[in-house]
Amino acid sequence: MRIVLVRVGIDTGSGGIHGPLFRDGSFEFVPIPDRYKKCGIDSRTYGNTYGKYGRPLLDYFPERKRGKMEKQPIHFDPEFKTFTYGDPNRLKSRLSKLKRGDIVVFYSGLCGWDIVQKPALYIIGFFIVDRAGVAVNFSKRQIKRFFSENFHVRHRRVFQDQKDRLVLVKGHPTKSRLLERARLLSECGTDRRGRRIHVLSRTMQKIFGDFNGRVAIQRSAPRWVASRFIERAARFLRKLK
Repeated sequence: MRIVLVRVGIDTGSGGIHGPLFRDGSFEFVPIPDRYKKCGIDSRTYGNTYGKYGRPLLDYFPERKRGKMEKQPIHFDPEFKTFTYGDPNRLKSRLSKLKRGDIVVFYSGLCGWDIVQKPALYIIGFFIVDRAGVAVNFSKRQIKRFFSENFHVRHRRVFQDQKDRLVLVKGHPTKSRLLERARLLSECGTDRRGRRIHVLSRTMQKIFGDFNGRVAIQRSAPRWVASRFIERAARFLRKLK
């Protein structure tokens, strides 16, 4: 078994905000903007898309940003309806080697909404992998059956542009989940220049290891859990709600 941590969701570098974290530990997963060909392609926008708490995602932006973001298309990925994730970025290419039973842990930047809570990184969900690979290695029937809800597949132009390098991951439909409550993953640290960054917390290092000393997880490539921590991390993840 392999376990990998992948950062997803809106942040200050892509969208301009952090997702909202609520007093009871629940949260809203707000995806990044759709920037395909600069202007986007998806019909779902922050203004016309409602979150699980019944309010448009636009409400989570400060008022000064709402006019700009209301009609901004959204890049829904990962999606937790049928549990798919896709990425054409070469830094994610290794994900194509995932096998059934491996685990992809998704984490996001969240900030207190109805409480005072500084921005931090939280585990928001995970996939127990059912299948994974590069798009061109799946048949048309498999693409339609397993990945039709994925952003990169549902838009034909996007798929045609990216299929040769597009990594697709399908989570098991009953074992994968978007958590009800976020789990804190980070603490404040510093980089080589002394700037404050998010790093894997000491508590979480006891579960996931330290990625060979690469504990910075602010904006990083996927982090792969060392073999000696796999069983411990898997037990921890399966208990999350």
